[in-house]
Amino acid sequence: MTRTGDPEESGAERLRGEVERFVRGRVVPQEPLLDAGGPAAAEALARLRGAAREAGLWALPLPAELGGGGLSFGAYAELAEAEGASDHGPAALGSATLLDVRMLGRHAPRAVRERYLGPLVAGEVHAAYAMTEPDVPGTDPYGTATRAVRQADGEWRVSGRKWFVSGVVGADLVTVLARTHGTPGDRDGLSLLLVPTGSPGFRVVRELGVLGAAGQGEIALDGVVVPADHLVGEPGRGLEVAGERLQLGRTLRCLRWLGQARRAFDLLCQRAVSRTGSRGRLADHQLVQQHVFESLLALRTTRPLVYEAVALVEAGRDARTEVGLAKVAAARTLHRVADAAVQVYGAAGLGPDTALPALLRTGRAARVLDGPDELHVTSVARRVLRGYEGAPAVPGSRG
Repeated sequence: MTRTGDPEESGAERLRGEVERFVRGRVVPQEPLLDAGGPAAAEALARLRGAAREAGLWALPLPAELGGGGLSFGAYAELAEAEGASDHGPAALGSATLLDVRMLGRHAPRAVRERYLGPLVAGEVHAAYAMTEPDVPGTDPYGTATRAVRQADGEWRVSGRKWFVSGVVGADLVTVLARTHGTPGDRDGLSLLLVPTGSPGFRVVRELGVLGAAGQGEIALDGVVVPADHLVGEPGRGLEVAGERLQLGRTLRCLRWLGQARRAFDLLCQRAVSRTGSRGRLADHQLVQQHVFESLLALRTTRPLVYEAVALVEAGRDARTEVGLAKVAAARTLHRVADAAVQVYGAAGLGPDTALPALLRTGRAARVLDGPDELHVTSVARRVLRGYEGAPAVPGSRG
């Protein structure tokens, strides 16, 4: 809560307000055009990016020395909520490259950092991340079959296939998880390589619709030659870098899902107070009030979980339990609140005149992408239960 007279907090609140107004006033009206894709969408996104720069809102969580705003992840968290109210907010405001910039900044060789980081922050270069394979679930990376073989001159030759690669259409670079030694199933031998998409042998096989929405892709790598210095992290230790990226990425998604859940909640409440039928306002119906209550309860109980994960990630501590709890809670909350809003809108909530179909689609997909709910439930439970193994019996217990 902001304390009156605290210049730092009032400044942070003002900045969040500016981001909210930009997203709701400028990005949201462009969503139908941006969702459709193509040259017109690219032009609209370029205009929004220019406006974000003029407003001083560009790349707020990216390094200041590279042209970003220099905010820490903790300081950026509430802004991520505001940006995330629209799927296009992070791209329009230049923060969509946060994961790639952090990963390369920490683990890429100096030459790679000097070549790519500045253009990534400026929005001149676009990157994607490829981990999941058609026959290998992303939750079981040890089965990765994509292979990178080192050549005599030190370059890598990469062959394999990946799918559900977000933003790969139009990307300039793709970070690919590949096996550099061992065989599928081995728990080591996996590395990350930064693959320029213009390389011979790299191709986008097809776009993959997620519940009818574009944005994901399937790629093939047919003997793609990758420069020797485009290895990210140490050979065979790619999962360590991937785990670090996933922890930050999942927390970031939770923040954005909170922003979208709040947007769905606002739509729900606005409909309830403005819609009147033969039996009075929807807001006066107890079942509608129950939708409002349950949605608000979900939002209020999820947000502290997400910010607990934010604090641990910011501190560089092990946040696997907290991120797992936050991921499941945020995905469920977005799905629940969007579904309630559709129910209150009725048929209008299923049509093209509101953002609810897109919010509902994102909420449903959120329970599968970035690790299905079941994975996080079992992982968190096992981690918690291991802490009780060998522990003294609880006083007063029997047996």
